Amino acid sequence: MEYEAVIGLETHVQLKTKSKMWCGCANAFGSPPNTNVCPVCLGMPGVLPVANEEALRLTVLTGYLLNCEIPRFAKFDRKNYFYPDSAKNYQLTQYDKPSTANGSVDFEFQDGTARVRITRAHLEEDVGKNSHFDRMSGVDFNRAGVPLLEIVSEPDITSADMAYEYLNALKEILQQGGVSDCDMEKGMVRCDVNISVRPKGTKELGAKIEIKNMNSFSGVRRAAEYEIARQIGVVSKGGKLIQSTRRWDDVAGITEEMRTKEDAHDYRYFPEPDLMPFEPTDAWLAEVKSRVVELPLVRKQRFMRDYQLPAGDAEVFKANVELGNYFEQIAKQAKNPKAVANWVINNLQAKMAEQQEKARVEVEASFGSETPLSPSDGERVAKPGEGLASLKFKPEQLLELVSLVEAKTISNSAAQQVFAEMFETGKAPAAIVQEKGLAQVSDTGAIEKICDEVIAANPGPAADFKAGKVAALNFLKGQVMKLSKGKANPGVAGEILERKLKG
Repeated sequence: MEYEAVIGLETHVQLKTKSKMWCGCANAFGSPPNTNVCPVCLGMPGVLPVANEEALRLTVLTGYLLNCEIPRFAKFDRKNYFYPDSAKNYQLTQYDKPSTANGSVDFEFQDGTARVRITRAHLEEDVGKNSHFDRMSGVDFNRAGVPLLEIVSEPDITSADMAYEYLNALKEILQQGGVSDCDMEKGMVRCDVNISVRPKGTKELGAKIEIKNMNSFSGVRRAAEYEIARQIGVVSKGGKLIQSTRRWDDVAGITEEMRTKEDAHDYRYFPEPDLMPFEPTDAWLAEVKSRVVELPLVRKQRFMRDYQLPAGDAEVFKANVELGNYFEQIAKQAKNPKAVANWVINNLQAKMAEQQEKARVEVEASFGSETPLSPSDGERVAKPGEGLASLKFKPEQLLELVSLVEAKTISNSAAQQVFAEMFETGKAPAAIVQEKGLAQVSDTGAIEKICDEVIAANPGPAADFKAGKVAALNFLKGQVMKLSKGKANPGVAGEILERKLKG
């Protein structure tokens, strides 16, 4: 019997706020343990939570980005459980009345577009972080109370690879939408993976097995691959699976059972008595909706359609929004947007990467080779695309450079020299061409004389071409370019050489 996998994901994302969900403590990574804490986030008796409005905005913004419905009534509940990283012994979360519901994420998968439905994206608070040492354990509550968004998918995912691509698409949407930095090294994204298997073609779901607290997308893919194979192995041999929670051992590459799964009623949810229900107004929702950005996949498809770019180029501009915006302001004026894209991707992006690496080395050198950079020090190094505003040349000058190449005023090799000078000095391309004498020679009389000299000086390659060795022409053309110091029009030179050698 053939079996198929059914996968749903619960993705937990820390929101990009300056303070925590219920208090004024900093939402900051890397601080010394238990320094960003107060009586509210430590759950002391008598304290009252006050909702972070920016977290509410970001939750609804996520709803818009994920094509969700935005209910006009939402509330918070207490999810009761005991665990050392939860000082209150309950978690404030949205249970039966979340802020968003019924959405979807579209993404590229297997040469097409896949869609995963979103059940809900609800707002809650993060918990502390447990650390285990040789003889003791400790809890750092700096993370406790940080606003956390739980994005719950429908069980629409059918493979480990599909789960991986969905997570990457979701991350890209949240980053570009300004909802979260989604820095997995800082624990900003974590994922619970719900997997079941069933005979192919049937509708009834099998026993749901949950893999908890995955902290990398590649780990999700590996864990799902293992767990799907494990479950199929059990049921194909007549075994029975029961609903349970497992952990992923990344070193061993296996999942291990932690406990049988609790049901929702085991948490004894009840409405949070210290927080009013959330009932957004039309004006408030309109303000949030104004922050919606173009979705990454929509952007890629538009670049391919409007500027006739290949998928690879459009993918670069989808991933790097700033670079794509820079390209677009030039491409709107260009006769050949693809030529502009080539210069932006192959030349400008490379130069900026060099500049970024140089800045990183300088920052590291200022702290000493053996001193690791702190998060705040690392942020002194610009991210890709962020240095575009500080470019010394204007966008229209890049368009001018493209025009000079297309008009055959300068050769491609000369254009590389011009661009390097533009990047360093900000001078106009035409001025650089004039100063350095880089204008391409297209005068047939002058090029004919050079071709005659080259043929006379290279009788062997000339004879080879006459004997049918076409590659010999490229050598001779190279000699023409060398003798003309790169100024000869290579197309004209090739035509003249071929005509002369064929008699």
